[in-house]
Amino acid sequence: MQGWPELGCALLQLVFLVSFSQTEEPLCVQIGDPEIAQLSQEGDIVLGGIFYFHSSWKNREDMYTQKPLALQCISLNFREFQFAQTMLFAIEEINNSTDLLPGVSLGYSIYDTCGSIPKTIKVALALNNDNVNTSSNSDTPCTKPVQVQAIVGETSSSPSTAIGSLIGPFHIPLISHFATCACLSDKTKYPSFLRTIPSDYYQSRALAQLVKHFGWTWVGAVRTNDDYGNNGMATFTETAEQLGICLEYSVSFFRTDSTEKIQKVIKTIQASTSKVIVAFVSHLDMDVLIHEMSSYNLTGYQWVGSESWISDSQIAAVDKNHVLDGAIGVSIPNTHVSGLREFILDVRPLRSLNNDLYKEFWETLFSCKFKQEKSDGNYRECTGREDLTGVENSFTDMSLMPIFNNVYKGVYAVAHALHDILGCDKTCNNNVQLDPFTILQHIQKIHFKTKEGEEVYFNEKGDPAAKYEVINWQPRENGIVDFITVGVYDASFPFDEQLKLQNKSILWSQSSKQVPVSVCSEKCPPGTRKVLQKGKPVCCHDCIGCAEGEMSNITDAVTCVRCPPESWSNERRDVCIKKEAVFLSYDEIMGILLTAASLFGTCITAIVTIIFYRNRKTPLVRANNSELSFLLLFSLTLCFLCSLTFIGQPSKWSCMLRHTAFGITFVLCLSCVLGKTMVVLMAFKATLPGRNVMKWFGPTQQRLSVLGFTLVQVIICILWLSISPPFPSKNFKEFKEKIILECALGSAVGFWSVLGYIGLLAVLCFVFAFLARKLPDNFNEAKFITFSMLIFCAVWTTFIPAYVSSPGNFSVAVEIFAILASTFGLLICIFIPKCYIMLLKPEKNTKKHMMGKAPPKTF
Repeated sequence: MQGWPELGCALLQLVFLVSFSQTEEPLCVQIGDPEIAQLSQEGDIVLGGIFYFHSSWKNREDMYTQKPLALQCISLNFREFQFAQTMLFAIEEINNSTDLLPGVSLGYSIYDTCGSIPKTIKVALALNNDNVNTSSNSDTPCTKPVQVQAIVGETSSSPSTAIGSLIGPFHIPLISHFATCACLSDKTKYPSFLRTIPSDYYQSRALAQLVKHFGWTWVGAVRTNDDYGNNGMATFTETAEQLGICLEYSVSFFRTDSTEKIQKVIKTIQASTSKVIVAFVSHLDMDVLIHEMSSYNLTGYQWVGSESWISDSQIAAVDKNHVLDGAIGVSIPNTHVSGLREFILDVRPLRSLNNDLYKEFWETLFSCKFKQEKSDGNYRECTGREDLTGVENSFTDMSLMPIFNNVYKGVYAVAHALHDILGCDKTCNNNVQLDPFTILQHIQKIHFKTKEGEEVYFNEKGDPAAKYEVINWQPRENGIVDFITVGVYDASFPFDEQLKLQNKSILWSQSSKQVPVSVCSEKCPPGTRKVLQKGKPVCCHDCIGCAEGEMSNITDAVTCVRCPPESWSNERRDVCIKKEAVFLSYDEIMGILLTAASLFGTCITAIVTIIFYRNRKTPLVRANNSELSFLLLFSLTLCFLCSLTFIGQPSKWSCMLRHTAFGITFVLCLSCVLGKTMVVLMAFKATLPGRNVMKWFGPTQQRLSVLGFTLVQVIICILWLSISPPFPSKNFKEFKEKIILECALGSAVGFWSVLGYIGLLAVLCFVFAFLARKLPDNFNEAKFITFSMLIFCAVWTTFIPAYVSSPGNFSVAVEIFAILASTFGLLICIFIPKCYIMLLKPEKNTKKHMMGKAPPKTF
């Protein structure tokens, strides 16, 4: 902990202040040693300044047996001297101005806190109520106006929270130039705090957007263990999570920590897999970390820095091992204050420092020792007339001009508020009673431009407009690092437009021009989806390929999208391609073969018809009812041709035509066969004594029977087409990657009714033909009809299971095959034997032979 004795003493002093103020005429009693201002100047109105001219102090152990000694400050900090010089420059410029506060002189009282929070509290108390040591017998009351009207400082966030909490109830304005903690925007805790540097709320969001821009989703985090680091990293972490960035680790340290603890931070970095480190660290802590890292091989890491150190040339100079080369981060926009550089380098105003501090400053600045000091062979003697010409150190370095400008703007903000309160024109009203609360109210409302044209104003939280430059460390051949501006961040723009990077070449770690990669898991390519790894952050995942029928066409897809029914995923599963529409076409081999078979059957039927026609007067044709034979040949031709309606892309009309044409032509065919069978059977029955059957089954009755049987099928088809006709449909179920274009039956009852009626006629034909198979005749047609019906029934009996089980367009092929097979069976069994006799055995085609008796044969 930082100086518990000093903190206890400061708090005790505060308790006495509050308790004594409750009496009517309290007496002031100083507890502890008074704080002495390091720089001071009288004026009509005095401003306070709090800086830490020393960055650390000597640790000591107090035994609490005697009064603790005063804090012994060490490690002179030239940066804070530059801030103090800037404050003096602004005050001098205002005092010399005839436009701002004419006739009113500003004074100052500047203190050194040594970076110690307890000492900071004591300094704030000293600025609040004069720093006079009064004896207990004094009659001077404690109730008197505050010593200063406003305070410029502190540089760091944690001391600023301590000061803000202390002076907030007194409404003394505290304007910081470098305290960026977002916590300080809380006006309920820090009502009088303002700042000329943007809040870390915006810086943290800027860093998160910068990390996201380069695709770094797996990063490590190092922070200062104080309000600046902890609050800044908390906002960064929150924003990073929203942007899909994961932190592998987040470690903290403070510059006064033990070496072992800082080394533990370094070992955490070494053991990590992330290659990007976000460092929300103050410049003093970064200095300590770099010194510790010098003995470790930590190259190859890409550093992302906060504004506290990213543009600090002192940090770059300390980085001898080039660990931070290629670092990128956000910084306050570069600016220029005319005349300030020359004023800072003129160290004469600092001669008013108290003697010990002035000597320490002078000796450190010029690396010499005054004569009265112990002689040291490593140092030359100081003369007091040294000059900064040719001197290069952190005091002559002007890289922090944007922060100097913040100090400058803070002083001018107070001056403009005082100008308004005093009603200044050519002169100011010196009779106005000033109080800090009125000044605070006016500062919150001011809006002015500096001599360089920069606008200065505060929002309701006491913060300025948030704007940053993106800085990249680019080392030169001589080892000096250039801070190159490669982009800007403006919080006033919409979120997607806040970060803008310029088309400049960025130099990365180890002088690489390739953007580093820092991810827990590689991006999942299109065709895969992310599956989180159990027990790990959301940035760690496995890539799982999409299933069949699913796809992902983006990188890092969370889910795979199922393709529409008419599409299917390709092999890479990154796009849905339209499924191939499949149907039995005339272009494929099966379609060609079936078409050829259909046309071949038609041709054979035509040839048979010609043969029958040429022999129509012969006994063989006449004996077998030539009219029914020609009608049967016509129906067989239609049966062959109707199979062609099953080939080709299904349409509304082709679907209705194929089944109805098939049903009607087959019934016509079977009606003729049934008529021929009944003619044979009736003709034999008519030869028996006392029978006159043929008069009931003459040509007219035969025609009517064919017409009647066919008409029944026509009626069934009409009902089917009227109620629920067949229609073209797309079958997505049979094949995953194909669409089967087929004809849906519409009404299954209609389809099976058509087939059932055909089956009924086929069974009747078979029964009648079977009964007439042994009739005494040299050419008994019933035997051939029996064979044809056996084939017909066998084909259609096997058709049913084959049709039901055949996938896709194969079911159409099965149906065509059944039509052709049964048609060929009828043609061959009924007509080919007769053509054989007509063509090759004409001697048997006589009436005598036809009427001849022959012994019956067993069948």
